[in-house]
Amino acid sequence: MTVELRPVTKANFEEITSLEVSQDQHHHVASNLYSIAESKVFPECIPLGIYVGDRPVGFLMYAFNLQDESYWLCRLMIDRYYQGKGYGRKALKIIIDEVRKRPSCDHIKLSISPGNSAAESLYRSLSFEKTGEIIEGEEVMCLYFTDKSNPK
Repeated sequence: MTVELRPVTKANFEEITSLEVSQDQHHHVASNLYSIAESKVFPECIPLGIYVGDRPVGFLMYAFNLQDESYWLCRLMIDRYYQGKGYGRKALKIIIDEVRKRPSCDHIKLSISPGNSAAESLYRSLSFEKTGEIIEGEEVMCLYFTDKSNPK
């Protein structure tokens, strides 16, 4: 199973915006359409389709936040028909590896809505830790690339 991240373009816009999470997950993640619109207003946001072969299976968006000078995973969603196959984990590893290459970058952050235990479990399995911060009602988690007690 090869997972790839591809830019959202005119050619794949419709297929990316038609991906959906299950009904009980809608309150945990913004729609892909909203996220893509957000990336046009906030150009620091980079929207990407998650593909397995030529099949779109999900969506991811990340950004560099100038306020706290850190990278954030803004969105991650896997279409309801493709969940549980490891695609989200592989996509996360790709973006983590990409961000890790950035000069003077020693962590990546994300936020999760309260009660999203499936997402929290996935993020914890990749060594994200809760920071204790709450932003817009969501809990912040952080993956440190270096030992926090010995910063770069």
